[in-house]
Amino acid sequence: MTKTLTSRLAVFASGLLISFAALAAEGGDKLQAGNDLGDRASLQRGAQLYMNYCSGCHSLKFLRYSRMGEDLGLTEEEVMNNLNFTGAKFGEQILVSMPHDPAAKWFGKMPPDLSTISRVRGSDWVYTYLKSFYLDESRPLGWNNKLFPNASMPNPFWELQGLQHAEYGKPDATTGERHVEGLKLAQPGRLNPAQFDQVARDVTNFLEYAGEPAALKRQSMGVWVVLFLAALSFLAYLLKQEYWKDVH
Repeated sequence: MTKTLTSRLAVFASGLLISFAALAAEGGDKLQAGNDLGDRASLQRGAQLYMNYCSGCHSLKFLRYSRMGEDLGLTEEEVMNNLNFTGAKFGEQILVSMPHDPAAKWFGKMPPDLSTISRVRGSDWVYTYLKSFYLDESRPLGWNNKLFPNASMPNPFWELQGLQHAEYGKPDATTGERHVEGLKLAQPGRLNPAQFDQVARDVTNFLEYAGEPAALKRQSMGVWVVLFLAALSFLAYLLKQEYWKDVH
């Protein structure tokens, strides 16, 4: 009975892992790793890139300008002059100036808030998504995404990355549909591939931070907590030795 139950639990756990992997990959792509919250310079560059290229459409309603400045080591002047394009006050949330009704009319719906995108999808998904845009004339805006097929948004970084074209595999025997097997850079952008990889990594780092700003302080405090527990354990050991020294 116990053996049967164990086997069923193992099968159930395996099924969950497969389902989660499929959900994360969306289009079946292998995700690329891309996050490092310990790199403050990367977080600062990511904040600048996000505010310049993404914040016109996507808000970060769970993050405030003041919190971002404090966590990333930026002064109020630096934040307000270089990262605030809506006229919001320093203590206010990072929202878009785009009105809701016209945005819904232009895009079909209001572009989503990205405060928790890295927590929902995962940082590797965000990083891979940013690198997977390609030109597709069949789409309304002329763009598609290999990781997230039929994405509604264009590539915000196309000037930096360049223009990618899809490389299709053989048609499916049943449906006749051809799947995208790879992407090829047809027209270089302002950055070479290695430089654009860093851009995607910087934006990913920033979005991971935006999803949980407390993670920065929690990681720095973790070292001191471990040291405290080690010291406490040593004192407890000495106390135990003192209490039991006369016990035979």
